[in-house]
Amino acid sequence: MSIEKYWNQFLKKNNLDENTTYIDVFHFDLTERVANELLHLVLIGQKKATCSSLLAFKDETVPKPGDYSIITDWDGNPRCVIQTTKIHNLKFKDMTFELCSKEGEDDSLESWKKSHTHFFTEEGKQLGYSFDEDMDVVFEEFEVVYK
Repeated sequence: MSIEKYWNQFLKKNNLDENTTYIDVFHFDLTERVANELLHLVLIGQKKATCSSLLAFKDETVPKPGDYSIITDWDGNPRCVIQTTKIHNLKFKDMTFELCSKEGEDDSLESWKKSHTHFFTEEGKQLGYSFDEDMDVVFEEFEVVYK
């Protein structure tokens, strides 16, 4: 199903104005296996947040509470609509387990930092930034509003 058809179904089902927009369409991670695993965690209600490098947004809009996004599987098929509920802007090094546990992926802050250091290092190679612990991250809490 196309992104636009999926979005229009969401609008109709929720009686939202046809001019309502979404700010992003994305899949998680840089590999198919992890992207689809993280999507699964969202769909079962375990993953309720995500963390991005502020540098990754470049000219894109940083989400704010109330914004909608569409999450796809690795192949680009729309699987759910999320709505941002909270945004936390902080340094990578200032992440807490209380916050990162909302991602539903790790059982410790150390595990989260290890996996996200790897992710931001690899993403940085693709997008032209270098990871360091002082970099700014955007931690987005969300709720699934359609699937």
